[in-house]
Formats: sequence, C-alpha cells, structure tokens
Amino acid sequence: MAKRIEFQQYGGPEVLRWVDVEVSDPGPQQVLVENKAIGVNYIDTYVRSGLYPAPSLPSGLGTEAAGVVKKVGADVTGLQPGDRVVYAQSSPGAYSEYHCVDQDKLARLPDGITFAQAAASFLKGLTVYYLLRQTWHIKPGDTFLFHAAAGGVGLIACQWAKALGAHLIGTVGSAEKAARAKAAGAWATINYNQEPIAARLSELTDGNKVAVVYDSVGKATWEASLDCLRPRGLMVSFGNASGPVTGVDLAILNQKGSLYVTRPSLNGYIRDRETLRIASNALFSLLASGAIDVAVPASQQFALRDASRAHEALQGRRTQGSSLLIP
Repeated sequence: MAKRIEFQQYGGPEVLRWVDVEVSDPGPQQVLVENKAIGVNYIDTYVRSGLYPAPSLPSGLGTEAAGVVKKVGADVTGLQPGDRVVYAQSSPGAYSEYHCVDQDKLARLPDGITFAQAAASFLKGLTVYYLLRQTWHIKPGDTFLFHAAAGGVGLIACQWAKALGAHLIGTVGSAEKAARAKAAGAWATINYNQEPIAARLSELTDGNKVAVVYDSVGKATWEASLDCLRPRGLMVSFGNASGPVTGVDLAILNQKGSLYVTRPSLNGYIRDRETLRIASNALFSLLASGAIDVAVPASQQFALRDASRAHEALQGRRTQGSSLLIP
C-alpha cells in the first residue's frame, strides 16, 4: 500500500483527501516512479476546482515530480530501476508516493540537479522554454511584458530573460514581489495595485509598447494586456489565475491594432520524447550553470499529506516562486 492525495468532488482545498492506494505495476510502456519531491502548480487548482475537469472521479492530482525508477514495463527502453528521473506531463496522480508514468513523459535527471530543484522547476521551466523560445522567439535586446513575475513561472522567466539578454517587464502585486522579480532578472516591474499597467508600460518603453505579452492571469488583465501591445503584436494567454477570458468580441483585436492572440499549452509544444529531450536539456543547462536558481524556502515545502495547505497558500497569494510536496 502507498499514500496519495485524491478528491471525490470538485471544490476548494478542503476536498483534498489523504488516502491509501494499491501500488500498480507499470504497463508495457510505463515506468513506476518513487516520488522524492512533487511540484505544486496553479493548474492543479484548476483541476481540483473543476475548471479543467478530471477524466473521472475520484481522481488523483498533479502531473509533476522527481524521483527514482522502481520498475519498468516490458517495452520500456533507455530507463532502468535506480535511474533518477523527472516528469511534468503525466496523467493526474503525481501527488502520491508512487506514480506510473509513460516512458515518453520522463526525462533522465542529471546528477548535479537535486530532486527538489527538478520538481520545483520542470513544469514551470518547460513552460518558460516554449513561451520564450517557441511561441515567440525572444532575442537579445527584446522588451516584453510578463504578468505575475514573482510567481513560480514568472521568476524562472525573469532569470531566463536575463540569460538571453532580453528586457522583461514584470507585473507584481507588492513592493516585496517587485524586489524579488528584479533580483531574479526583471528589467523593470509594474505594481498593478498602484499603477495602471498599460500607462506605466508605455512610459517604460517611451511609448513604443511591446511586441508580445505573456499573460497567465486571465480575466483581470485581458484588456490591459491588449493595450500594452504595439500594432500586430501577439497576446499569449497561457493561464486563468483570475478566471478564464470569455465572451471575447474578436473585433477588439482589430480596434487595438490588428493584434494576434494565442492560447498555447505545454502539451501542444512538448509532444514526444525528442521535443522533451530538447526542452529539458535547455532547462538543465541553465540550472546547472546557476543562471536559473529555484531554491524553495522551507515555508513552501509541505508534507504530501498537507497538500490542502499548499493550495491555500498558493491561491491566497502567500507564496513566491515554487512550492513543493515532500512524500
């Protein structure tokens, strides 16, 4: 028997339950991983609440963890018991002591990167990779807007932008978060509780605005994000922290400058073993060099059984950077 977190109905953090489960043998192309550190991501709250419905109920939760291979399926190649691995695109159920994962969703973890570093950065780092390197190819000297710059994805984006020699303007909700984003590499910050986002961005860019906006906030920042774009700019909407963007009249894109909008996802960009290898190697190289630091404070490392507390802290905006569950 093993322990995992599951929920039987949609709702707030209180629906998460600590339960016993049988440890399943992996399927032919699966690997059984003993999780050592588990990533907590905002998308997990969408699944728990029902915004992104689970395939069935009761359901496990979470898609990201790092650990050690315990068993491999009959058709698995390139992995064996004892290997250190990390994953971010599994079926729901990573909030568990053990989890069966398709072999194509696993990356071998270099020895110089800890389980905590991997679980704190893999989903978020792969997200930043596809956003900055594929959805729009950020180049040295580029200036762009990134919302929630002191969040888990945002802090990695700040560091990655700095490594690229680009100018990230990050939105934050407090002076403390502004300082955190600047320390991570943000070129400038906008405190959305004190400054109108579009007006301040226009000042920072001498009226030129930006060619691309990355927005994981959703409903609350939709129009402000569009107002930050120069003509034919790209709005990248990749999250719904304030609620989903709905009821959009496409004519607004014409009115604000023949703008483009995309709603990307990690699974749309990291689709197979080869694209995962390329993306993970790009992230691992920055982690190994120290260009990206994902140290997680003790206050944001929760016992696996306390997953509900981790969700309360995340949704209450009491966290900065990544949070972890430790089995």
